[in-house]
Amino acid sequence: MDLSVLWFWIVAFLFIGYFVLDGFDFGVGMSLPFLGRDETDRRVLINTIGPVWDLNETWVIVAGASLFAAFPEWYATLFSGFYLALLLILLALIARGVSFEYRHQRPESRWKRSFDRMIIVGSAVPAFLWGVAFANIVQGVPLDAGHNYTGTLLDLLNPYALLGGATTLLLFFTHGVVFVSLKTEGELRERARRLAARSGFIAIVVAAAFLAWTGLAFGAPWFWGFAAAAAIALVAGWLANAGGAEGLAFSLLAITTAAAVLALFSALFPEVMPASNDPANSLTIENASSSTYTLTVMSWTALIFFPLVLAYQGWTYWVFRKRVTRASIEAAAH
Repeated sequence: MDLSVLWFWIVAFLFIGYFVLDGFDFGVGMSLPFLGRDETDRRVLINTIGPVWDLNETWVIVAGASLFAAFPEWYATLFSGFYLALLLILLALIARGVSFEYRHQRPESRWKRSFDRMIIVGSAVPAFLWGVAFANIVQGVPLDAGHNYTGTLLDLLNPYALLGGATTLLLFFTHGVVFVSLKTEGELRERARRLAARSGFIAIVVAAAFLAWTGLAFGAPWFWGFAAAAAIALVAGWLANAGGAEGLAFSLLAITTAAAVLALFSALFPEVMPASNDPANSLTIENASSSTYTLTVMSWTALIFFPLVLAYQGWTYWVFRKRVTRASIEAAAH
C-alpha cells in the first residue's frame, strides 16, 4: 500500500479514537442538566470520567499533529479555512478542562453551577461542531487555485452540515449516557438507561437521514458497507440498552462511531478536501501528502509507539473500571 494512502487511514483511525473516547466524555458533560438532580449526582457524573477525560482528549492532539506531518496541504487548508469553527471548539475544550479542575475548589453552589454550565457548553459545542466540520469536508467547500478556502463561517452552516452536527451531538450524548449507566448504580443508573433509550431513538432517526443523504450524494461502494455497519450497531446498541446490557450497548455505540467515521473517510477517498466550486482545485491524497521519507519515518514511529499508547490507555481504563456510587461520593465529602 502506498504510504500516503496508509496515512490517510491512520488519520481516520486517530479520529475514530478521538470520537469514540472523547465523544462519550462529551455525552457525560451534556447529561448534567438531565441526570444531575443534586450535587451528589453531579459529582458522580463528573467522577465517571474524572480519571480519563484528559487522556481521551489527547487523541485530537495526536490526530492534528499527524495530519500536519502527513498531509501539510490538507492541514493548512483545513485549519485556515475552518479557523473560526476550530477556535470555538478549542475555547470550548479549554472551558471544559478548566471546569473539571476548578469546580471543586470552592463550596458555594453558585460557583459550582457556573462551572457546570461551562462543562455543558464545553461538551455540546465540540460535539456539534465536529460533525459540522466533517460534513463540510465530505461535501466539499469552495477553494481557489491555491487551495485556500474562499467561503465564510456562515457558509459552513448549511443544511447538510447542520444535520451532520446534530448526528454527532446525539450520538455522543447517547454514548455518554450509556457510559453513565455502565459506571453508576441505583436510581441514577436507571435514569441514565431510560434517557439513553429516548435519545438513542432520536439519534437513530437523525443518523439514518444523515447517512442516507451522504450516501446518495457522495457515497462510494465502500461507504454503504460502513454505513450499514454503523446503522446495525446503533440499533443493536439501543436494543441492548433497553435490555439492561450496558456494557454491550456501550461497545456497540463505540462500533457505531468507528463505522460512521470510516464511512465518511471512504466517501472522501481519494480526496482529502474536495473543492465544491471547481474539482481542479481539490486536494487529494496525492497532492496533499508529505514526502516518502517523512511518511516512512512517521510509519516507523507509529509502529513503535502506537502499541504502547494503546496498552497504557487500556491499563488506565482497567484500573478505574469500578462503578462510581453516591455512597463513595458522600463518604469522600467527609
